[in-house]
Formats: sequence, structure tokens, C-alpha cells
Amino acid sequence: MSSEDLERYENEAELALYREYRDVVGLFSHVVETERRFYLCNSVDVKVRSDGGEVFFDVTMHDAWVWDIYRPARFAKTVRVVTFKDVNVEELAKSELELPKGEF
Repeated sequence: MSSEDLERYENEAELALYREYRDVVGLFSHVVETERRFYLCNSVDVKVRSDGGEVFFDVTMHDAWVWDIYRPARFAKTVRVVTFKDVNVEELAKSELELPKGEF
């Protein structure tokens, strides 16, 4: 496989992922962003924990969709993330979840 073939494959996979996101975004009420992943979910619980002076976040999401180009099954019933990095959680109004109409 040439580097051009690999780049074409990755571009097509990324476009397919965006299209899937566009199709499912209206099903979810929360956006959760961590250092490594982006999630859509309907329920999220963030607990700030401390162990020996270090603070970390314990995030649990239910009915989630994971933005990951290489993951074959992006829907998950429950996702748990433990991280020392920042976590961004947003609850979006339905009008904010609507994407512009267009062909991609």
C-alpha cells in the first residue's frame, strides 16, 4: 500500500465519520471532550477525585457515541474515563445540535 493509498483511505474514513456524526448528533444532549476523545452522550457524571495530592477526573457517560476514526463500534452503553487532564462538558440545546444542510 502506497502512502497515497493510505492517505486516501484515512481521508475517506474521516469523511465517513463526519457523516455518521452529522446523522447521530441530534440523538444526544451532551458533548464531552477529553484530551484523547470527543463523545456525545445523554447522561454524564463528573467526579473530581484526589489521591495523594493529585487531582483527577472520573467521568461516567451513558448512551454514548465516541468520535474515533479507527473504532468499528462507536456506540457504547456506558463509558468511563479517568484522566488527570481537563474535561469539558456541555449540555446543548436542541437548536445548537442542528447542523447546516449541505452535501459532504
